[in-house]
Amino acid sequence: MSETNRRKFLAAAGIGTAAGTVGLVAGGSPARATPHPERAKEPLLALVEDHRGSEVRLLVGEREVVVQDRDLVTRLLNAAGGR
Repeated sequence: MSETNRRKFLAAAGIGTAAGTVGLVAGGSPARATPHPERAKEPLLALVEDHRGSEVRLLVGEREVVVQDRDLVTRLLNAAGGR
């Protein structure tokens, strides 16, 4: 699936709310994160395909960034709840 088609599909499926979830998760951690001058300034979508894994795909503007962070996966899944 091309990048453009995948983004359109995700937006149509209502997964764009994940960007808001990432903001809530970052703000809800015990140690507050300090904004980095080089942080993303575009819409961001986080995708966790395997709830048992540690991979998070971040779709930032036209880029895709893959992060291996089990703690982030856990925090995203907890923020999303059991719905």
